[in-house]
Amino acid sequence: MGLYDAVGWSSYTTAPEVLEAAIEGSSRVVTARYGEDLLGLARVLTDGASIVYLQDVLVRPELQREGVGRALVHAALEPYAHCRQKVLMTDDEPRQRSFYESLGYQEIRDHGDGRLRAFVRFDET
Repeated sequence: MGLYDAVGWSSYTTAPEVLEAAIEGSSRVVTARYGEDLLGLARVLTDGASIVYLQDVLVRPELQREGVGRALVHAALEPYAHCRQKVLMTDDEPRQRSFYESLGYQEIRDHGDGRLRAFVRFDET
């Protein structure tokens, strides 16, 4: 919970049982630690064949821009290099955009000829 609180993701920490289930249900979870201290985390969900969803890339604020997030993303996705689609959804924050673009991601409207569509639905819980 401390890492999620440190980056301001309180929607995850208000229901710790949901966060725990999400992490346990992930296909892969990688962490960065210093001793017992959790410094960063990335997790993925995948069918293992064609698509990987990159989810929850977090790094303690004091360690951001030090390469920790990049290392976490690479480690999380490494077993799924053969999967064609790598998808993520994130907040509209300029630093996040530049981070993901540096890893080869692009906004869906900028991909190819711009004919891709993405849809999302959030249900209140």
